[in-house]
Amino acid sequence: MIAVETNEPRQMAATWRYAEAFSRHHPLLGDSEQERLRQSCIGIVGLGGVGGIHLATLARAGIGAFHLADPDEFEVVNFNRQHGASVRTLGRNKALVMAEEARAINPDVRLRTLPEAITADNVDAFLDGVDVLIDGLDFFALATRRLVYAAARRGGIPVVTAGPLGFGTSWLVFAPDGMSFDRYFDLHDDMPALDQLASFAVGLAPRALHARYLDFSAIRFREGRLPSAALACHLCSGVAAAEALRLLLGRGDVRCAPYYCQFDPYLRTFQAGYLRGGNRHPLQRLKRWWLRRQARRLGWECRLT
Repeated sequence: MIAVETNEPRQMAATWRYAEAFSRHHPLLGDSEQERLRQSCIGIVGLGGVGGIHLATLARAGIGAFHLADPDEFEVVNFNRQHGASVRTLGRNKALVMAEEARAINPDVRLRTLPEAITADNVDAFLDGVDVLIDGLDFFALATRRLVYAAARRGGIPVVTAGPLGFGTSWLVFAPDGMSFDRYFDLHDDMPALDQLASFAVGLAPRALHARYLDFSAIRFREGRLPSAALACHLCSGVAAAEALRLLLGRGDVRCAPYYCQFDPYLRTFQAGYLRGGNRHPLQRLKRWWLRRQARRLGWECRLT
């Protein structure tokens, strides 16, 4: 595991003070709650579309430590939605760039940065010390996602996922003692890649609000390309951060999978519900069948990462 530890405050930030930087959170957060966030560690796998803005939002919440992982580099095609994508970061590793962004927000932040892929060999070390894990992985990275969720469950770590869907977002929380990721999405090792992706898509958004205006014929599964907009990524970061704070501070009722939520401001619609049985629900099975049928008709065959 090649992890970069960066814990030394920059000299240029000598006048920076944590209490002053996050003082505007009062009275939303009490002193003890803000200190709890300062002592907390959040892991983020994937620092692209949603992961980068997750990090910026949580850093501005005053989270004191992050473990960050992403093997990819910024490209021009990332500019429409990814927080760290700019002319000055082209060709640079996403995890390292976003670590600099977090440091620029909070010079005292404690960082462990992994500029390589999460694997079975390094996942446990990456999660060591993490209080909440945030899923920022690419839609197609189901093999990695299943690995990370299983490791988090073994380690007693809750996971929050929020996906950008059209101009909105859908999100889920997985508790280490609740319904597992594989159980909710009804995923199995022997399932074809397309079937797994169809199950993930249908389970992530049981109401599929975005389907009302999405042009399915323009989707390019073979190239690993899906439509995504910056405004949806920002919505993802807001709801994911809210769930993370709820978990860290023990505030209110955390509704974990098979509970789900979806919000689409373009349609001015919010939906939440309890999906009994997860993707094994009869209606979900029908949706999965329909999506697989459409995918094969449109030539969406692809591979998982």
